[in-house]
Amino acid sequence: MPYSQFTTITKVKEAFDLSTVEGVRFLPETAAITPSNTLQDYLEETLPIATATGSEKARSELIITPVLVEVRRILNREVSLFSGEDFTVDESLGLNGRCDFLISRSPEMLEIEAPVIIIVEAKQADLKTGIGQCVAQMIAAQKFNQAKGKCISIIYGSVSNGVQWQFLKLEQQTVTIDLTIYPLPSVGQILSFLVWIVQEG
Repeated sequence: MPYSQFTTITKVKEAFDLSTVEGVRFLPETAAITPSNTLQDYLEETLPIATATGSEKARSELIITPVLVEVRRILNREVSLFSGEDFTVDESLGLNGRCDFLISRSPEMLEIEAPVIIIVEAKQADLKTGIGQCVAQMIAAQKFNQAKGKCISIIYGSVSNGVQWQFLKLEQQTVTIDLTIYPLPSVGQILSFLVWIVQEG
C-alpha cells in the first residue's frame, strides 16, 4: 500500500510509534521575502484560476510549484526540487509511492539525493486530510537520509492547498503540528518560512 493509505494522523502514529505535539509554533518570526516580479505577475494570473477550478492539480501547478521554484531561485539553485517523483523507501512499511513535492539540500536534479529536508503535500481543500500522508512521507525522508548516511535532526513537512499552508516537523519519533493556517497571499511570508526551513531547519 502506498503513502495514501495513511489517511489519518492516528494511522501513521500507530504504524511508526510516533508521539505528537499540537499547536506549538516552531517557525521563527521571519521577515517576509519580497517575491520576484516574475512570481508576483504569475500569481496574479494563476491564483484566480486555481481557486475557481478548485482541483488539486490546478492548485499544485498554478500556485505551489511556482512558489517552490521561487524558493530554489532565492537559494541560488543550490537545492533541488522534485515534483511527483517516486519516493519508495521501504515498501514493506508502506513507505512507497509518489511525493507531491520534496526539496533536497543537494543541488543534483536527475535523482533524489540526501538530505531531503521538506515534504510538501498538496490537497484540494481540507488540509487535515493530508496530514497523515505528509507525516508518512516525512518518516520516509528520515529513513532515506539515514540510509544515505546524511542524517539531519529535523524533517519538515507542509500540507497546502495553495492558498493555505500548514507546517509540521519530525524530530526522532515526535511530530509537532503547528495548527496555525498560514495564508497565501501574502506569498512573502510563505517564502520566508520555506527559505528558513531549507537554510536553518
